[in-house]
Amino acid sequence: MAVDIPRRALLAFGLAAPLPLRAQTTPEAWMAGWEAVLRRHVDEQGRVDFVGAAANIGPLDDLVRWAGAVGPRTQPALFPTPAHRIAYHCNTYNMIAMWRVIQAGIPVRFNLLARYQFFFNSAIAVDGGYTTLKQYEDEVIRPIDEERTHFALNCMVRGCPRLPREAFRPERLEAQLTAVTREFCNSAYHVRLDPAERLVRLSEIFRFYKVDFVPGKAPNLIAYTNRWRETPIPTDWRQGFFEYDWSINSQPAARRAGG
Repeated sequence: MAVDIPRRALLAFGLAAPLPLRAQTTPEAWMAGWEAVLRRHVDEQGRVDFVGAAANIGPLDDLVRWAGAVGPRTQPALFPTPAHRIAYHCNTYNMIAMWRVIQAGIPVRFNLLARYQFFFNSAIAVDGGYTTLKQYEDEVIRPIDEERTHFALNCMVRGCPRLPREAFRPERLEAQLTAVTREFCNSAYHVRLDPAERLVRLSEIFRFYKVDFVPGKAPNLIAYTNRWRETPIPTDWRQGFFEYDWSINSQPAARRAGG
């Protein structure tokens, strides 16, 4: 996972060293802290009050710093099961994404250059090393071979799955991953049906990561979504994709406050 990033670049990103929270902090306390941030700054639609989070950045800073120093690689005894490790990675990715949006000045939208900077060209500290969000997802999270994490990870834009107001926790992870997957596949936004054309347009998440769904999890993408849908899509329909919305998923009042 670690990336060979020059020290001067780390200093430019404000990441000279991953700083831990207080020594007594446990994964349970870290998850509880993240859940408190989510409940304070995320609404039921998954929209984020980035302005409010930025004004009270201390808790989020501490959580990100702890994840930068502690994780399954550096402290394997704290994350003994796959569920512990997956929960850690989903929470870490999401909190770092929220933190990075704030560090970027809470933009209105990620254009192509901003996406490159956000995912590929900004160093982040995770589990005692340095990486980027893209490498973290591709080299650490995706190899776990749990495709439902695609509906748990959130880069804080409107095209993403809804951001839950609770932390992912190992003891509830199976139910949580099932819930976010069902929600996504039943969403009229992420799975758009056009009966007149016998066509379904899917979120580009299914295009970006198609190899993680097909053929290992299902013979095709319609079959995969039907595993989770209340009303199956006819298997003879055509399939396409709609354009991903890279607008930052801010709460409306927060967008106004931020200009």
